[in-house]
Amino acid sequence: MIHPTAIIDPSAQLATNVKVGAYAIIGAEVNIDNGSVIEPHVVISGPTQIGKNNHFYQFGSIGAAPQDKKYRDEPTRLVIGDNNTFRENVTVNRGTTQDRGVTTIGDNNWIMAGVHIAHDCVVGNHTVFANATALAGHVIVEDYVILGGYTLVHQFCSIGAHSFCGMGSVISQDVPNFVVVSGNLAQPRGVNLEGLKRRGFDSEQLSLVKKAYRNLYRNGFRLEQAIVEINALNDKKGTLDGLIRFLQNVDRGIVR
Repeated sequence: MIHPTAIIDPSAQLATNVKVGAYAIIGAEVNIDNGSVIEPHVVISGPTQIGKNNHFYQFGSIGAAPQDKKYRDEPTRLVIGDNNTFRENVTVNRGTTQDRGVTTIGDNNWIMAGVHIAHDCVVGNHTVFANATALAGHVIVEDYVILGGYTLVHQFCSIGAHSFCGMGSVISQDVPNFVVVSGNLAQPRGVNLEGLKRRGFDSEQLSLVKKAYRNLYRNGFRLEQAIVEINALNDKKGTLDGLIRFLQNVDRGIVR
């Protein structure tokens, strides 16, 4: 399962069925759980915790030190969940002590070629990052987000669950749940109806989401009033719970 040309630090811990390809390098304090595949020429640095059934394609750099001039070799971490795919030339950096000290990636994410995920980012579950997407430091990406190719996300931005960012988007403010954005700078284009249908949202829930979008973008409300109106719309299923929480925690303002 481990190619003879691979280099694995004695302190690294690999489950017995982890596959490591030719010329891959697994550094100190790396822990990789069952079923993961490390293709040739991948470099994984620690401290890094990797869950089950992840697949790292060739030439990736996973767990390297953050690209932050304030970083002074503090023992920060990268934590990756289960069932993620990292295609060719993906780079993921560890955290910094100025923030959480850890970069976190959840489960079932599809990370395409050339993507960069910087220090202290938090990526949820079931996301898709198309080729050459780049997250600056401290970015939060919630569940079921899709980022089109060559999307750029400014540091400290948050992207809400079920949102969709078109290719080449430049995101400098927060993107609320369910919203489709595109452009440089990114602007709201509507509701991600197709994505929501695929994830089982029924007609009543879709109607609520569309009404929430109108309160947020079409009815002339300030953000504080829009939150009040959206909260009044919410149903017993809590369809809009995530959107309300997101809007209540906006720091950089939302895309307009």
